[in-house]
Amino acid sequence: MTDFASLGLAAPLLRAVAQAGFTTPTPIQAQAIPHALDGRDLLGIAQTGTGKTAAFALPILQRLLAARGRPQPGTCRALVLAPTRELAAQIEQSFRTLAHGSRISTALVTGGAKHGPQIAALKRGLDVLVATPGRLIEHLDNRLIRFDATEVAVLDEADHMLDLGFLPPIRKIMGRLPAQHQTLLFSATMPKEIAGLADALLSEPVKVSVTPVATTAERVEQQVILLDSGMRRGLLAELLRRPDFSRSLVFTRTKRGADRLTKQLASDGIDAAAIHGDKSQGQRTRALADFKSGRLPVLVATDVAARGIDVPEVSHVVNFELPNVPEAYVHRIGRTARAGREGLAISFCTNEEIAYLKDIQKLVGHLPLEDRRSPEARRMAAAEATKAAQPKRGGRGQKFGGGKPGGAKSGGAKSGGAQGHRGRPGHPGRQQRRAA
Repeated sequence: MTDFASLGLAAPLLRAVAQAGFTTPTPIQAQAIPHALDGRDLLGIAQTGTGKTAAFALPILQRLLAARGRPQPGTCRALVLAPTRELAAQIEQSFRTLAHGSRISTALVTGGAKHGPQIAALKRGLDVLVATPGRLIEHLDNRLIRFDATEVAVLDEADHMLDLGFLPPIRKIMGRLPAQHQTLLFSATMPKEIAGLADALLSEPVKVSVTPVATTAERVEQQVILLDSGMRRGLLAELLRRPDFSRSLVFTRTKRGADRLTKQLASDGIDAAAIHGDKSQGQRTRALADFKSGRLPVLVATDVAARGIDVPEVSHVVNFELPNVPEAYVHRIGRTARAGREGLAISFCTNEEIAYLKDIQKLVGHLPLEDRRSPEARRMAAAEATKAAQPKRGGRGQKFGGGKPGGAKSGGAKSGGAQGHRGRPGHPGRQQRRAA
């Protein structure tokens, strides 16, 4: 059995790993660490919850500890880019934990936080800078940071950064790095955009993968409940009152929907908080802290805000609304069954969302269905399916649902305002920004 010592880690890091409670490397750590220690560029395909933060943090720390000298003012020796504030904060905390007892300096640069402390940290110079692209570009444009001394760069959850439209700032930032540097790119899925980005940024990379592309966590039990739109709220409250729903993460497609659902749950006597991009950083931090501690049993989130949620105790994920980008389903349900635990993901699906469900099943395979729709809703769905199967004038067939949720003209608006190109290359980013 592989242990951390056999991976080539130095004694200080082995002590830090032991103090952090890590005993055996996860598959992504066992595969990635040796190559990263050798200085190779790396493309890692791994979902969240697989231990990939330590897979890049440990080699980076070993590299920094082995090289003498302090960073120059306005520079960083290692740069880590993450798509969301929560994920960036989680990564920076991991670096501090694993660097405990050393003189390694770290800083977090994200939106929603005051500029002053960030500017002061950048001016001092840093060993490790963890940032979100938007705020980092601000400091870069203001000439508060430069990357000519950066030795290693990490792009974490690269697929989600592309979904959020961060490709231009990523290219701008990476273009400022010196010619000789190491790049580590991690992604949960491997659409062609990520392959293209990897080709552009990585030099003769080693590819490591601990799960087939776009598969969902094996320990997550998945279930889809077909229902009428008016049944959602009552069924959700019924589920959340069950004793086994001890720590539940509920997903909506929009920020407004998350706020509305949180208020409805409160009126149903269920304590919940919403977390999304319009919340202040303080509100997001408090809600996440309460959720992690167990003081808050239910967290309602959009796809963007949930990316940094790493809470091993999440017992259930409920998709109150299906995502309009199928890859988002993989990321959503990956919030449960973490750190070796089991988990359950339940998804609600109305007639208006059938097309979304079809896209998800194309990506992850068949999902168990339970039909709770009214007889009228079933008849309507059957009629839509029959109509969609009829050849159009000119003899060409038509996809089930007519290419829009449920085939109805207003279906997208009724189910959260998201319509259009479901998961087609180049379009998810625009949709995700609007919804989150």
